[in-house]
Amino acid sequence: MPTNTLGGRSFEVNDEGFLTRRDDWSEELAVDLAALIDLELTDAHWAALRFMRKDTEGGTPTPTLRRMQTVGGFDIKELYRLFPGKPAKKMAWLAGLPKPVGCV
Repeated sequence: MPTNTLGGRSFEVNDEGFLTRRDDWSEELAVDLAALIDLELTDAHWAALRFMRKDTEGGTPTPTLRRMQTVGGFDIKELYRLFPGKPAKKMAWLAGLPKPVGCV
């Protein structure tokens, strides 16, 4: 597995750049990753990222947008606004989780 270093922290990623070890993630790393894609994390961003982390604690797969809506109560249009382009993929990447099933 490739190893990346950002902000003085080293972490392993897969071929697509997603963290391979959940415990390597921190909120500080998320801030540094967000800066790489020109995002400044607001409370709304953090709510989505924290939901994803909490939802996967028991080994549940990374939430899809549909799960974010039905279980987390998030508005899909708002998630697209917060994480433009591919919100589920960006959220998972920022949250240090595997890419959601079904994401291209």
